[in-house]
Amino acid sequence: MHFFLSLLVEGALAGTVYALIALAFVVVYNASRVINFALGEWLMLGALLVAMGVHVLGAGLLGALAFACAGMFALAFTFNRLVLQHLIGQPLISILMVTLGVGALFRGLGNFALSGIPSSIPLPISPGPIVVHDLSIPSDKLIAALIAGISVGLVVWFHHRSRVGVALRAIADDQQAAMAAGINVDRHLLLVWCMAGAICVVAGTLWIYVSGGGFGMALVGLKIFPIVIIGGLDSIPGTIIAAIFIGVLESLATAYLDPILGGGCGLVACYLALIAMLFVRPFGLFGREQVARV
Repeated sequence: MHFFLSLLVEGALAGTVYALIALAFVVVYNASRVINFALGEWLMLGALLVAMGVHVLGAGLLGALAFACAGMFALAFTFNRLVLQHLIGQPLISILMVTLGVGALFRGLGNFALSGIPSSIPLPISPGPIVVHDLSIPSDKLIAALIAGISVGLVVWFHHRSRVGVALRAIADDQQAAMAAGINVDRHLLLVWCMAGAICVVAGTLWIYVSGGGFGMALVGLKIFPIVIIGGLDSIPGTIIAAIFIGVLESLATAYLDPILGGGCGLVACYLALIAMLFVRPFGLFGREQVARV
């Protein structure tokens, strides 16, 4: 029972970080209906820029985070102006293929830029477990989950309470009506991609620290798609709940099934849960069923 509880706790902590990563996907999809298959590469690039700020530029952690956010904002601006605006009105498959191509480009550039840069980001977090009722909780994962939880709360508040968030929700409901109401759709979509870039900087930094280093985050991006489908592509609360569920499921499957069936059972279990959800509720637990008049 003690081992089972420790798995639940570790899964929930990992799920909190997953929730922050998934929000980078959901906020973009809500506003623009773009499915970003390059999310893992965005995470890798955000973490890489932080590592460059720390190890190459010699900046402190806050300075490195500011440098990484500025770099991701520049990337979001370039991607929006040079790519997305030319795909307006094009078939959905065109946008999907572009995000896949951008992801491949980022992987190649990341491998080229990684030479000589240490694949670790030091955070001011003291190592060592925290014991609660004989339950040992890794302090690094706990504090990373707390930071991720605070970041998730800020994103949710911004999306539901701020003036820009209200405009983004209006754009998600009906872009034409939002434009008629005087909302600058292009500017707000650029803000969404910048927000996604900032989220990737924070989430990528936390993931690098928790995982012990390394910039191979493509598999992390693969874990996000079951989360957003199970929770609902257009539901932020559903995404958070699904992220905790996937984190716990992955932890249990890895601990109990990997010794019997071999490695990778955690990822397989996530996709089995995805398939089950598609059979039961294709639009997710909290997603809205899309009804169109034909």
